[in-house]
Amino acid sequence: MSIEIKNILAKTILSEATGYLDIGFTHSLNPYSGCAFACKYCYVREMPIQRFKELPWGEWVDIKTNAADNYRKEIIKLRQKNKRVNLFMSSATDPYQPLERKAEITRRIVEAMIEHPPDLLQIQTRSPLITRDIDLLLRLKEKCNVLVSITIETDREDIKRMFAPYAPGIKLRLNALREIHEAGIKAQAAISPVLPFTPDFPKRLDGIVDRIWIDTLNIGDGSMGKRSDRLGMPAIFEAHGLSDWYRRDIHVRVEKYFKKTFPEEMIHVSKDEAFPQRR
Repeated sequence: MSIEIKNILAKTILSEATGYLDIGFTHSLNPYSGCAFACKYCYVREMPIQRFKELPWGEWVDIKTNAADNYRKEIIKLRQKNKRVNLFMSSATDPYQPLERKAEITRRIVEAMIEHPPDLLQIQTRSPLITRDIDLLLRLKEKCNVLVSITIETDREDIKRMFAPYAPGIKLRLNALREIHEAGIKAQAAISPVLPFTPDFPKRLDGIVDRIWIDTLNIGDGSMGKRSDRLGMPAIFEAHGLSDWYRRDIHVRVEKYFKKTFPEEMIHVSKDEAFPQRR
């Protein structure tokens, strides 16, 4: 798949958290626009940032070359106003998508955060590339609360290929979670959205995470399942005989199942008003 790549200068890099993001976060930060992982279920496909684009989602990425400089300027202004800064990175892209390996936009942002730390940083990614920045994250966690959340929506590679063929493999993500956890950085597995998995899924996460987040296509797309419906998710599940996994109460079933392996305080479930955790 070819990808159109552009370097752009962003006017701002911090966006105020509103709507479904306004749950514990004050701002979101997206180092890129667009995402090369092109997951079929991604709710961003139904947002204005994509709907007004001529190219399909996954075939374009804009690199915000001035992101780190913008972050420095914007957080200094917020601190001058005594504002709290709880950051979610990222809500509409993956901060560690393949381009990051060379562009290092996210790495430069984290470096800037060490100089000017937020109060809280949650990094949401599905890429094992994040382990490259463990050195910086260890320094940052001495100055603020850091949570690394890696999306692992299933433990079945065949299901992953069906819904997210361009995303990193499950084993690579599990290894990344283990490495983050063993480094002493708080690690979260985001089962988001819940996709069909094997009975051994909880065991594969046991001992390598500090926290588990459960989210679904029906309550985690920002529109109570309407975006997922428009993206054709029910039809895909039905075509592969997986309709039972598309139930609106699937989060209840998954929570109950994971509580057989993990203590209740480790498991957090997205509710109707909660924010998406899929980046």
